[in-house]
Amino acid sequence: MAIRLMLVDDQVLLRTGFRMVLAAQPDMEVVAEAGDGVEALQVLKSTPVDVVLMDVRMPKLDGVEATRRICAEPGAPRVLILTTFDLDEYAFSGLKAGASGFMLKDVPPGELLAAIRAVHSGDAVVAPSTTRRLLDRFSPMLPSGTGRQTEHKALSRLTDREREVMLLVAQGLSNGEIAARLVLSEATVKTHVGRILTKLELRDRVQVVVLAYETGLVRAGGGPLP
Repeated sequence: MAIRLMLVDDQVLLRTGFRMVLAAQPDMEVVAEAGDGVEALQVLKSTPVDVVLMDVRMPKLDGVEATRRICAEPGAPRVLILTTFDLDEYAFSGLKAGASGFMLKDVPPGELLAAIRAVHSGDAVVAPSTTRRLLDRFSPMLPSGTGRQTEHKALSRLTDREREVMLLVAQGLSNGEIAARLVLSEATVKTHVGRILTKLELRDRVQVVVLAYETGLVRAGGGPLP
């Protein structure tokens, strides 16, 4: 079956351009569009969608809050945020809201298509190094205080090895790099990452990084706390 896509952007010309690229793919189909978050939520009530391509800055309801509401629903579609990044300081909030990744709006078509397929298959599309740079930039925005104790309790479910793997994920290392660092097979690292996601009830490795920063396991710059 083709990947069912929804385009959410208040700029009609951008939606038209993305639709032309996506419609040319044999494994993709644009089944819905919306000009803001409110419209997107309404459309999703009656239209099955696999992946939502979500703008951030929109009238009525922005993409971050729309993403949060979408991802809170059982069986929700995956959300890929498309952002200008340099001008848009909501990308981090979008990842926290449940998005499976983000990309720049001027991304080359091939990279956009690969990202959509990756998100649909359950992966995060933000490269670990890019995630680290993003979080370094927005680390002053991270909340502090009340939520941390609860999140630390969740982290106590991890084994020592899983915690070690989580710290390396949070520092921006890929599965291959973690395998080399810990002298493990890449398949074993992938298994550990899967268990971490399950135990902490997270969607993907992007949210692993977010949680590690929020709980103070890593500091700005990507390193573990001493």
